[in-house]
Amino acid sequence: MKDSRQKCILELIQKYEIGTQHELEQRLDEVGCHAAQATISRDLKRLNLKKVTLPDGRQKYVQQADEPATDEKYIQVLKNGYLSMDQAMNLVVIRTVPGMAMAVAAALDHLPLEGVVGCIAGDDTIMCATKSVQNAAGLMKQMKELL
Repeated sequence: MKDSRQKCILELIQKYEIGTQHELEQRLDEVGCHAAQATISRDLKRLNLKKVTLPDGRQKYVQQADEPATDEKYIQVLKNGYLSMDQAMNLVVIRTVPGMAMAVAAALDHLPLEGVVGCIAGDDTIMCATKSVQNAAGLMKQMKELL
């Protein structure tokens, strides 16, 4: 389903000058390929779609020529920097090797992890906010599986 949705997204951005996620969501609905905004946002990252400005000032999505990094690369960064993690309500606090927190947080932002709102990184600590306590527990489970 994900592959067909992403193929549909690529076809739509080639056919139409789509400049917003909302417009893309509407176009997907029109062709029977329903997706939530959060899913579309992840697809845009995975497909390496960026906005370019048209001569008339409007913007549209295009696929960048360079190949996006694969999940395996992000997982390797996670494995190289990870030390431990704890849950505090809807937050997951992750300890890393000194100097690796930003790289690990960037990897987490790019991996398809459910319920993650965002990450804030210091030198060796990451605070990862999730939508709920259940999402935090799910994130910890997903990370353990990746590691």
